Amino acid sequence: MKLDEELLLAYILGVDRVYLRAHNPVLTAEQQSLFDALLARREAGEPLAYLTGKKEFWSMELEVTPDTLIPRPETECLVETALQLLGNENYKVVDLGTGSGAIALALASERSNWQVFATDISENALRVASKNAQRFKLANISFHHGNWCTALPCNDFNLIAANPPYISEQEWPAYEAGLRFEPRHALLADDEGLAAIRQIAIEANAYLQPGGFLVMEHGFRQAEAVRQILAANGYINIHSVVDLSGNQRVSYGQEGN
Repeated sequence: MKLDEELLLAYILGVDRVYLRAHNPVLTAEQQSLFDALLARREAGEPLAYLTGKKEFWSMELEVTPDTLIPRPETECLVETALQLLGNENYKVVDLGTGSGAIALALASERSNWQVFATDISENALRVASKNAQRFKLANISFHHGNWCTALPCNDFNLIAANPPYISEQEWPAYEAGLRFEPRHALLADDEGLAAIRQIAIEANAYLQPGGFLVMEHGFRQAEAVRQILAANGYINIHSVVDLSGNQRVSYGQEGN
């Protein structure tokens, strides 16, 4: 049995894959109809996470919908970097463009004494992120509707994290088959994929405490360009971080004024 078929059956029956293999359950007519419909959607390319409404990130099973990007393992590099840059004191940190809340929830779950602020331009995405926070009983997160830093209620943060759109229009044909079901506004950016990164670098200076960190995920070919953007906007101590695939996936700098 194919993996996707097993996962869909397990989802429909509310069991795990071990149970399926041990018991070989027989579906009711209603369950068979639902399975056939979901399998047809999967064969048409719709991501499994949208069919089941869930995706694991940082050992948390998050609700996801077509209003949110599907969290990916490489984004855990961003979480790890943020945790390493700050200690365990009472810091204020931000997750810009939170989507399902993956980054914000991971940070809040690891640092219960941090105040975590999460923003998104999509109200539907914020509803999903808020539900995820409630499910994991994370009371140290607040959610704010708006575009990037302009949604924030204050300007004294120790760290701002973001996984902004960074695929260019020119690159999109190479990615479209695998990403066409996900929200385009969270994937594509002008200026060779750097427009959102540049905007965040400009805005974040005014929202960080002196010495505060801006940490951003980017495309695996964009590290040098992102470092140049950070330097041009007055950030210091600029570095890029390699993910588990060996790609420079995250870059950060400190507010230098």
